[in-house]
Amino acid sequence: MIKPMTKYSFVIFHKEAGEFLAKLQEIGLMDITRSTKPATAESKELFEKMQKLSEALHTLGEIDKSVKDGKLKIDKKSVLEGGVSKGSEEEQALIIASYTEELAQQKKRIEGEISTLENELKLALPWGDFNRDDIEKIKALGYTLHYYCVAEKRFEPALAEQYPLQEISRNAEKVYFVILSPKGDNSALPPRLKEIAAPTRAQSEIAGDIARQRSELEEINCKLYLLSQKSGVITSTIDTLKSRADLFLAAEGATKEAEQKLDIFEGFAPTESDSQISSFLDSYSGVLYLKQEATLQDNPPIALKNNRFTRMFALLTDMYGRPAYNEFDPTPYIAIFFMLFFAMCMGDAGYGILLIIISFLLKKAKGAAQFAPLVLTLGIATTVIGFVLHTFFGVDISQVSWMPSVAKKFMITGKIAGYDAQMLLSFAIGVFHICVAMVVKAIYSIKKNGFAASLGTLGWTLLIVGSVIAGSIALAGVMSAAVTKIVIIAIGILSAIGIFLLNDIHRNPLKNIGSGLWETYNTATGLLGDVLSYIRLYALGLAGGMLGAAFNQLGGMIIGDTEGFTIKWIFFVLVVVLGHTLNLAMCCLGAFVHPLRLNFLEFFKNSGYEGSGKTYKPLTINNNN
Repeated sequence: MIKPMTKYSFVIFHKEAGEFLAKLQEIGLMDITRSTKPATAESKELFEKMQKLSEALHTLGEIDKSVKDGKLKIDKKSVLEGGVSKGSEEEQALIIASYTEELAQQKKRIEGEISTLENELKLALPWGDFNRDDIEKIKALGYTLHYYCVAEKRFEPALAEQYPLQEISRNAEKVYFVILSPKGDNSALPPRLKEIAAPTRAQSEIAGDIARQRSELEEINCKLYLLSQKSGVITSTIDTLKSRADLFLAAEGATKEAEQKLDIFEGFAPTESDSQISSFLDSYSGVLYLKQEATLQDNPPIALKNNRFTRMFALLTDMYGRPAYNEFDPTPYIAIFFMLFFAMCMGDAGYGILLIIISFLLKKAKGAAQFAPLVLTLGIATTVIGFVLHTFFGVDISQVSWMPSVAKKFMITGKIAGYDAQMLLSFAIGVFHICVAMVVKAIYSIKKNGFAASLGTLGWTLLIVGSVIAGSIALAGVMSAAVTKIVIIAIGILSAIGIFLLNDIHRNPLKNIGSGLWETYNTATGLLGDVLSYIRLYALGLAGGMLGAAFNQLGGMIIGDTEGFTIKWIFFVLVVVLGHTLNLAMCCLGAFVHPLRLNFLEFFKNSGYEGSGKTYKPLTINNNN
């Protein structure tokens, strides 16, 4: 849900504003309206430092960590204690960043030179290894070597009888050879063959240069690896500089009055924190403040209040955009339906178990631990839904003899009215998802616009949701056909009144009818496409299961009727493990993208969600909000 916000306005002497903002930053609850860019030389220098440190941190994060397993070819102290550990933390971080930048430039230059040398070596390889002194001796005797490369099919062995020719090498495509002729006399050369440039250096000479450059590159990588052990200093300094920058932007966001002697600030904080903030402001002399309940016109920042479960899915909401102050928080709905859709798209209990295992590994991974609870939750959901859809690593467990008959009762199998039961389940879930969206839209429309202004929305909600409920009850046999007919007619009449006559009570009824007809066309065509979109829940799960089964079948074909352990079992394991690993990766990608689409498009469109709010970012020291 969206936390209610309180708007604060502060008036303080300009000379005391910095100290006041620093105190607010320590509290870490006030979202002060900030300036959007630095305005002074000092502030620009501050942001340049942050950029420099961020680039260095990125560079150190990309280095090859494998060097730690080998022997470092440099003195550790020469890097870590040769200047980078002197001075304050900020000075150390800037020295490390400068050194990192210098090494990164050297690394880029050397990698470019190695690439050039490797291309040169590729051209020199067919000519073998030669001594340039011998070539100079040939020139001194008055002769010249001419170099040729022709297609193997075009090479004529008779050339060796006509000219002083020496074949150097050949491969499946080309033949490389030289012809000796008197200096300046080209008449003794084959007229139909085009001479090519002579190799500038022997391959051994080029290979030696490459080895020296790689050795230098290895040394640079070792230095970068050692510097990466100091990355914590850079991270800490970036956090400190971010706090200073945040403080500066807050100060620059003030409105100057009374010949710039007074600063006026505007800020927002959750209403639940009012007592703590008011206590601080009342105790702080020299500041005049006003507070009032934030309104939509104030455009307050949005802070979301979610429980432990829904909080994991808040990042999905932020991918689309936080709600406006008068909208609803879609996170609880995304949490439930994204988890369900993800599990259905995966559709394999075995893959769910693998996700659970991966979640425990993520807890120990640096920078990825925050995603472990979400992966664990999705893994558990996939395991349960995969069992219901009776697939375990591509095996249809509803057909195996070792599965208890009691467990098979919970599996969705067979057909309904000639259609696969799982496909119909996908459509049913889609209809329910859209119905929930329409109910949410109706509820929040009443809250925002009032009951009278929401009659059109209520008409559509009653027509679609009411018809779905009535039809479901009738199919369950609870309501007779005659009663169902009466209920459907009543729903249709009431809905038509809201859709065609009362969609805007302040407008001409004829215009309402025209508007209702146009909306009917758009809704009818749009809903059909929306419902059909949910077939992807069935299709992706089916495709993943079939691909998994295909890898199992390939493995079975490799083993055949083999008895006992043979080398075939090794190939069987490789095919099955690699196949399911690839399938797991593909399934995870599809199971993330498509459920996200169903929530962002189908649900948000039918619920009227816009997501135009801005994120609550309080002035704080740790910058974790």
